[in-house]
Amino acid sequence: MADHGRFTRVVVARAQGSTPREEGAAMLVWPDRVIGTIGGGALEFSAIESARKGLQGLQKVPLGPAMGQCCGGAVVLGYEAWDSAKITQISGEFHARSLGHSTAQPLAVTRALARLRDRGEIPKMLIEDWLIEPVTPPATPIWIWGAGHVGRALIGVLHPLPGLAITWADSGAARFPDAIPEGVTPLIAHNPADLVTLAPRDAHHIVLTYSHALDLELCHRLLNHGIGALGLIGSQTKWARFRSRLAALGHSDAQISGIACPIGDPSLGKHPQAIALGVAGALVKRLSAGHTAPRERVRAG
Repeated sequence: MADHGRFTRVVVARAQGSTPREEGAAMLVWPDRVIGTIGGGALEFSAIESARKGLQGLQKVPLGPAMGQCCGGAVVLGYEAWDSAKITQISGEFHARSLGHSTAQPLAVTRALARLRDRGEIPKMLIEDWLIEPVTPPATPIWIWGAGHVGRALIGVLHPLPGLAITWADSGAARFPDAIPEGVTPLIAHNPADLVTLAPRDAHHIVLTYSHALDLELCHRLLNHGIGALGLIGSQTKWARFRSRLAALGHSDAQISGIACPIGDPSLGKHPQAIALGVAGALVKRLSAGHTAPRERVRAG
């Protein structure tokens, strides 16, 4: 906002059938730039044009031949102008407002917000012509241990994805690239395992350091600390040795079985980028299966 000024936010307020993006997907539109995406193609091009022409409110768009698409579904797009004054007026965990003609809050919205407050039940995003959204969806903490070839490739794949809070740990500044992508937090310690206590206990960890000894220490400390998930780079032989050593360190079979090793998709090959693609794909699938998209994470909390 400080750099580019007033903008129009375009959000997928409702998705029916097959659609390019899910409800909540959004983009910010200025006269000379766009940040985010609602799925690309003719739908996005038309929405950008409409936003720049000043369209506000709700627009239902069938995704058929008229749009040059064959998805067969339909979306309701919400267009809303934002400036710094409007942003400062937002408070609370959820923001409910009309994008239509109604000014009084409908009874259905009042009841939905009451169920949210009393039972933690997440409301539909669009009720009548009112939009209800989480103000700051919690990001999923992802910890990448190791800044070698695979670690760098993995950061390159993961950092553009929304909803992730990525921490990248290694033993020295020289191990990192000169430019750290925006949204990635580097952490440096002579012994990276000393950083384990800083990780949220629901974080997803991917261990791929330069040292088998460090990998083992990280696995040991992470299992003691608490994890959301843990993946370890390595072969079946490495994993067999690690299983034995982790058991000797006092970890139960159930704890040890919570570690995924090997990681990635062997059919993609062993090039660092190929490994990163496999690991990232598995991570995204796991997050989706665990309902950790922004609105679902709020539901779980």
